[in-house]
Amino acid sequence: MQLKKKLLGAGIAVALGAAGTASATTGYAPHGIGMKAKGMGGVGIAIAQDAVAGGMNPANMAWLGNRIDFGVDIFRPIRSADSDGTNGFFAGGTAGHFDGSETKLFFIPEFGYNLAVNNTMTLGVSVFGNGGMNSDYKTAIFSASGKETGIDLAQVFIVPTLSYKVNQNNSIGVGLNLVVQAFEANGMDAFGGLSSNSAKLSDNGHDYAYGAGVRLGWSGKVAPGVTVGATYQTRTYMTEFNDYKGLFAEQGDFDVPANFGVGVAFEATPDLTVALDYMRIQYSDVESIGNKMDCLPPFGGACTLGSNGGAGFGWKDQNVYKLGLAYQAQPDLMLRAGFVYGTAVIPSSQVLFNVVAPATVQKHLTLGATYTLANGGELTVSYMHAFEKSIAGTGNSTGVSIKMHQDSLGIAYGWKF
Repeated sequence: MQLKKKLLGAGIAVALGAAGTASATTGYAPHGIGMKAKGMGGVGIAIAQDAVAGGMNPANMAWLGNRIDFGVDIFRPIRSADSDGTNGFFAGGTAGHFDGSETKLFFIPEFGYNLAVNNTMTLGVSVFGNGGMNSDYKTAIFSASGKETGIDLAQVFIVPTLSYKVNQNNSIGVGLNLVVQAFEANGMDAFGGLSSNSAKLSDNGHDYAYGAGVRLGWSGKVAPGVTVGATYQTRTYMTEFNDYKGLFAEQGDFDVPANFGVGVAFEATPDLTVALDYMRIQYSDVESIGNKMDCLPPFGGACTLGSNGGAGFGWKDQNVYKLGLAYQAQPDLMLRAGFVYGTAVIPSSQVLFNVVAPATVQKHLTLGATYTLANGGELTVSYMHAFEKSIAGTGNSTGVSIKMHQDSLGIAYGWKF
């Protein structure tokens, strides 16, 4: 038991090191939770393959048994912006190509622990980087004083879970989302005259916010070889970023949006499992994410940055569709593949502000594998490629375009006990 406690504490400490990472795949959220899910198109509502997956649907933990998982994902987002020189708000009307990837590699650790208390109940914890966004331009795009422009946002979730088997075919689960997020903005001082508090707009180092929410889940075996799941995450109300209350709407508020989803997994053959997930992320309900820049005076409005109703990134809600395949190629080798498609979150009219948050990608291809070692340990690898996507600005964003593509490579080790 002492060893289990030490492993649990070590896993949480390691995952907290994720602050300072970036993970913008579906909006600013990861395409999957848990390394096995990441290699299988991110599916995880109707199927759980490791203990980290409790962060997606805690009800699935009831069928997982006792296990521990550690992993790390190496994430490489390549982001940039282009200007034809006609938009005076972008780099003073400078034309050219602007590289926003001065930092290219990010390391995103994860940890999961699941313990069967008895035949019907499990307790566990899942720790992972739930989302983030990073850009760092060498150019003073939004700075009147020549400072390099960029932002860094990271979110770490620590999710204690409880799952319960209602009967031999159905389980329910609840997870408490304990969230820490970090944020820094640099080179945004050109907007000082549009801020409710220009001293709390930019270049104040990393600030931290804390909050809590709930994730609920259900999993049901509805037919032989067919499992259906559903999950709902409440909005996570966070403390404010006080050092950036002149940037984010509602005096530095940056809550984690609610999301919900349904999924199905079925055994197409004794060796092949197919899973499908649908999720909706409600980005527009959070003012600092969903409010449009159009309310600022230069664009015809009357709001200020940092105020109630102040400008945000203008993101829309996102629908995410996932397909995953798992094939038992050998008794000790599982192969995985998947595809993810997310609807666009950035309208073309909001491209200008999103130069620092270019969450453009929509299509992702994933591959993965797990090899079971002689000692029973499971070594998992996963790969994700998000295809390049460009968005050209219209309206107040005319003359500016943003684009991004991504790759990630992850490795994890887990075992049953």
